[in-house]
Amino acid sequence: MKITGYRSLLTHHDWGRRIGDVNHASETTRTPVHVLIVTTDEGVEGVGIGAHPDIERVFAAVSGEDPRGVVGLYDRMCAHVFKLGHQGAVAGTIGAIDMALWDVKAKLAGEPLWRYLGGRDRFVPGYASALDIALDSDELLALHLKFAERGYRSAKLKGGRDLDVDLGRLQLLREVYSRNSAAPGLMLDANEAWHRSQAVRYVTKLEEKIDLAWIEEPVRRWDAAGHAAVRAGVRAGVASGENLTGLEQFRPLLDADALDVVQIGWGWGTTLALRVAAAADARNLPVSPVGFWPAIAPAAAAMPNMISIEVQDLSYPYGMRVDQEIVDGGVVLGDEPGHGLAVDEEAIRALTPEPLSQKPANWQVRPARAGLRLTPEDDSPLER
Repeated sequence: MKITGYRSLLTHHDWGRRIGDVNHASETTRTPVHVLIVTTDEGVEGVGIGAHPDIERVFAAVSGEDPRGVVGLYDRMCAHVFKLGHQGAVAGTIGAIDMALWDVKAKLAGEPLWRYLGGRDRFVPGYASALDIALDSDELLALHLKFAERGYRSAKLKGGRDLDVDLGRLQLLREVYSRNSAAPGLMLDANEAWHRSQAVRYVTKLEEKIDLAWIEEPVRRWDAAGHAAVRAGVRAGVASGENLTGLEQFRPLLDADALDVVQIGWGWGTTLALRVAAAADARNLPVSPVGFWPAIAPAAAAMPNMISIEVQDLSYPYGMRVDQEIVDGGVVLGDEPGHGLAVDEEAIRALTPEPLSQKPANWQVRPARAGLRLTPEDDSPLER
């Protein structure tokens, strides 16, 4: 059996709201979703999700290979681009291919991926994470009530700019999820907006009124000493790792005992996710996968130290059918062979091209003054 080629598609996810974090919010309610379909000479195809701009460069490492050797092919792709480093767009491309190959491998075995990877329970516990920085209080309440109706007991808020605002919003979430739990799990995600002393001061103030399960990405993703300093200075756990794209990037944070929760970004590949989970498990640390939950949930079911998966919405991208159910405070995985993502290519190709949320000043651009503010208003004049 051989890998023969690929097809690329672009669809969108309509959130019904603007999304974002402390750095920026999207300009529209729709965001792009890139789909990669890997083909084989036996007609079995695998679906990968995620931007893959370096597909021509990376695909040469797997073309003509047997897709069942997916773990070895992950390493082969990393070796193929070692001068670039498997980071950024290259890592995303590797991740999309890796996801598609695991889909092929499980389909060949006739099993859902979660079962093929050794998962015992099809239920993956989750927490609500609405990417909600752009919502006012009424919108925030309405959205999280929908998650609470699905049985969710924990939620993560985007924040880190205005302490009083964050405190009020966290108290609102605590009230919403108290209908399902006597002690709802509450998390705050600062998306690398602080330096270490800012983080400690901010979180310490919040903790006078709110019991935080964790503070997420309080400092830059690679700052092992900074994460360790924050961990030593606050009661909340410290969570990070979603933007780390190789096992070697986690090592400094693990060696520095800097994390309470190891986060795994969905877009860097199933193989890497499983390796990071094993490395964390060796240190008795829980893991929490982050991002596009349908893509990572099957692997999460096979992680013995998985504490909770991020669920960002109650709907799926256009033209995509997902063999999962969002209920009971988590995700229930189905029985379809593979990872359970099916694509309506005809419907996606019929989409009218439109600008989505890809302008330079969007929510994925880090402000110039992030981590350098003395007051909440301190931004570059060019960013105002």
